[in-house]
Amino acid sequence: MTEKVKLGIIGYGAEGGMYASFFAQKDERLNEDLIELAAICDIDPAKREKIAKDFPGLPVFDNYLDLLDSGVVNAIVTTVPHYDHVVMGIDALKRGIHLLGEKPAGVYTKEVERLIEASEEYSDTTFAIFFNQRTNPLYRRVKELMDNKEIGDLQRATWIITTWWRPQGYYNQSDWRATWGGEGGGVLVNQAPHQLDLLQWICGKPEKVTAKLQYGAGRNIIVENEVNALLDFGNGATGSFITCTNDMIGTDRFEIFGTKGKIVVEDSKKLIIKKLVNPEQEISEKMDMADVVKLFMGQMNMSDYVEETVEEFEMVMGQQHIDVLNNFANHIVKGEALLAPGAEGINGVRLANAMHLSDWLDKEVDYNHDHNLYLEELNKRITEEGKFSTKA
Repeated sequence: MTEKVKLGIIGYGAEGGMYASFFAQKDERLNEDLIELAAICDIDPAKREKIAKDFPGLPVFDNYLDLLDSGVVNAIVTTVPHYDHVVMGIDALKRGIHLLGEKPAGVYTKEVERLIEASEEYSDTTFAIFFNQRTNPLYRRVKELMDNKEIGDLQRATWIITTWWRPQGYYNQSDWRATWGGEGGGVLVNQAPHQLDLLQWICGKPEKVTAKLQYGAGRNIIVENEVNALLDFGNGATGSFITCTNDMIGTDRFEIFGTKGKIVVEDSKKLIIKKLVNPEQEISEKMDMADVVKLFMGQMNMSDYVEETVEEFEMVMGQQHIDVLNNFANHIVKGEALLAPGAEGINGVRLANAMHLSDWLDKEVDYNHDHNLYLEELNKRITEEGKFSTKA
């Protein structure tokens, strides 16, 4: 426990800038009795100049180790390229500094395991991950429905999330983006980690994964920007996950089919819950041919069999991120349970790795696959790319 969280932001890009703005604007939703912005670090001189203008008098660092050793902060958030998440996280935990890691927890599970081991070794520190979608009332409601088996046992889960359209200019903005050695992949490690986390958080972890990926579909990049994956949850339950960054129109639809009904989430705003009045198999067995004729003629009254409710959810700009910051501070100061414990960050990374590995090997792979094999295959691609050093 501590009196107050003194947060250091490492990286003053889009995410780091947004988090800093909550403090600059004195956003009343942020519990500043428990958390304050104490310093910002960035390696770019131009960004440091901007920080100095935006936050007069605030300590500014050009090296994250100097920030960690300054005594100015007791917690950090890492809004930096993916491969830096683990290294910076471990360096913070070793110094007794609380860690709020950005997603993904890392690029590959072997390095995330090192981060988790460090958090267990230095257990007086807090390790959380910035899964802001876990604070989203809509997805918390879906998880509640699934945990309570409101639609029975899972039979099929399908998420089409293709609203990540990115033009070529997005990929041209920096040399590390959309590379194996600099970013660690494409849509699976950049845009989709929140959905990969939510999918297993809500529906459970799959046992096996089969995936087909497209690399540079319509873009001058070498990493995946189109994914079609099949998930095997065991006991006959299956799932599919489709995502891409080249669909300018885009779809966001999450459908969960259970033994007692269905949940449909549309555009991450509308929740449709359809519950069967009686179990589907019982309805099927009690229908005679006359009922079947009504079915074929479109004369079947579905309201006799299905109860439907619709719930609408409003998206409030910044609320989810502020909720994560408040929860992080409340956990450190008051012991409130974490919404997204850092150790759970490995689940989405493992799922993304399994999708990559399935396509690379052209076969179904275990969700709990060999992390050394994945790293070996990743390093092959980093070597072929010829821009960055291989990983360990």
